[in-house]
Amino acid sequence: MSRANLIFAALLIIAIPLSLLAGRVWVDPGVTPNAAAILAELRLPRAVLAVVIGAGLGAAGAAMQGYLRNPLADPGLFGIAPGAALGAVTALYIGVASAILLPLFALVGAGGAMALLALIAGRTSSPASGIALFTLAGMMIASLAGALTSLAISLAPNAFAMSSIVTWLMGALTDRSWTDVMLAAPLTLAGLALLWLAGRDLDAMTLGEDAARSLGVRPSRLMALLVLGTGLTVGSGVAVAGIIGFVGLIVPHLVRPLTDKRPSSVIVPSALAGALLVLVADVVCRILPLVTELRLGIALSLIGAPFFLMLLLRMRRGLT
Repeated sequence: MSRANLIFAALLIIAIPLSLLAGRVWVDPGVTPNAAAILAELRLPRAVLAVVIGAGLGAAGAAMQGYLRNPLADPGLFGIAPGAALGAVTALYIGVASAILLPLFALVGAGGAMALLALIAGRTSSPASGIALFTLAGMMIASLAGALTSLAISLAPNAFAMSSIVTWLMGALTDRSWTDVMLAAPLTLAGLALLWLAGRDLDAMTLGEDAARSLGVRPSRLMALLVLGTGLTVGSGVAVAGIIGFVGLIVPHLVRPLTDKRPSSVIVPSALAGALLVLVADVVCRILPLVTELRLGIALSLIGAPFFLMLLLRMRRGLT
């Protein structure tokens, strides 16, 4: 196991038990009434879900940055997260947002975005043109899904539906259960496996198109692995927790200096670091002394937006 993997795995092992005790009400297993039930039914599924979602977003961000060779790439920019959000918003709009149907609608939305992305960008033989088409197609899908989501909000049948849509889009792990874990975990693990399989081809792509082809890289196979892997990890996360942004942007930048900077060596530690980031951010949201709990998506955006600005300023200095 690499040094980066050891570091983030150790931090994660320390953070998980601490996250079970922290909250608006701190749990002392020897003193707090019904401590076992609180830990098993409330705190533990929330912690597991934070780890699952964070791992998926971190790995997807690392894979996307490796494929596009762009340090500013984020999986949320390529239409899958907005597509999943549109599916969930549709369920809220038509009033069928049960604990099962809302995630299923979100997964259908993510699947539709994946299919459209593959249909538009998956039929090119040139890796360079494939990357350009992938980026443009993702931006188009994200814009369309965002516009349709805004339309659903503006045409919401009542104030309750509008409030539910806006609140859900903020992203949170509040009141999540083992049902959500059982839905998101298998899909995320499948997505992580696909992204890991893409690692060797991503490494080869850094050598150039001709060299990659000589090593047996098939651009269509690589794109399929990335679309499916990102769709499963990001789509399942949005399905159970709403929009949680910037994890896939921040984490690879924190991890990359601890690795040899090959795309394949960044994916696994980014998954571990993403899990740690989302878990810690969720704990902070719980313990802040506010009237209502800060939404996780808002908290990570407050961290991610300045980080993104810092990256832009650093790149600008590098170009001058």
